[in-house]
Amino acid sequence: MVKEKSIPQLEERSETALKDLVQLEIRTSTKAAAEAVTADKAKDMYQTMENIRNFEDNVRRFFAQGLIPGFVHLYAGEEAVATGICAHLTDDDYITSTHRGHGHCIAKGGDLNGMMAEIFGKETGLGKGKGGSMHIADVDKGILGANGMVGAGFGLATGAGMKIKYKKEDNVAVCFFGDGASNEGLFHECLNMASIWNLPIIFVCENNFFAESTPQWYASASDTIAERAAAYDMPGVRVDGKDLMAVYEVAGEYIERARKGEGPALIECVTFRNYGHFEGDEQKYKNKEDGFEKRLADTDPLDIFRDYAVEHGLLTLEELDDIRSQSEADIEAAIKFAEESPQPRPESLYEDVFAE
Repeated sequence: MVKEKSIPQLEERSETALKDLVQLEIRTSTKAAAEAVTADKAKDMYQTMENIRNFEDNVRRFFAQGLIPGFVHLYAGEEAVATGICAHLTDDDYITSTHRGHGHCIAKGGDLNGMMAEIFGKETGLGKGKGGSMHIADVDKGILGANGMVGAGFGLATGAGMKIKYKKEDNVAVCFFGDGASNEGLFHECLNMASIWNLPIIFVCENNFFAESTPQWYASASDTIAERAAAYDMPGVRVDGKDLMAVYEVAGEYIERARKGEGPALIECVTFRNYGHFEGDEQKYKNKEDGFEKRLADTDPLDIFRDYAVEHGLLTLEELDDIRSQSEADIEAAIKFAEESPQPRPESLYEDVFAE
């Protein structure tokens, strides 16, 4: 008979109750969040959300006119997630994005002119017009790239987390992904690796309830994404992804935890996209009449923050309107820059193929 051996690590983990790891009740903003944020930070975050909304609505307009090559997947409606998460990051931190990545890149400080030019396929774009909407990257800003492959960001973020730990840095990596990507094998592999190696990674699920057109309840055996964190001995939390201050508060807790060397976490942001999976999607799968979906669809994260900021004395209505006007002007300037930029030179097809 094989003698059973005590495995301290497993004994320690077995003492961690599920309820202590995972918070399945959706967290919303508190008064304490307002007390912890400065007026300048509030302005910056609202500016970011307005920039994302104005950027996306204009991309939608130009795509409908046939002026943007390729497909676009718009982030409008989910602004509070990228903004609340990235408000805690620096240029030295990393993010990995998705096919719906414009909002992530803007929130992380991506250049508006370079982003718009890239989407228009112009030479002055962040990728010299070669990547387009789904492949925007800016390594100097820690933006490791949007990606058309569902779930591909998991591996990149895990690699970034390994680099941070190996070099003993206090930075973090954030992996944005959708509910559909949570059923990819790489999700499980990378959460497992991040946990056993105690990597400084925050996995952020933007659960908009539709993997393209497939509802989460149909494709996922678990009711939530956050509950899966328990299998990998990391904290899991659900937060109202339409509520900027709720996301900001939760993100602050787990990003600081990761910076202190306490390992990864999984944040599930409950949200909803304003438009279809891609532009041209008829969205027949959405329930536009009543119920949970309609309530999410009718909830605007910008309006929620405007009400919150005024109620808690962070910003005045006049200040909020001024920020909105400035954002509109900045996006118009980015459009002008993109329209006036040259097309890529034909010979540039042979450039940047191999690393030098």
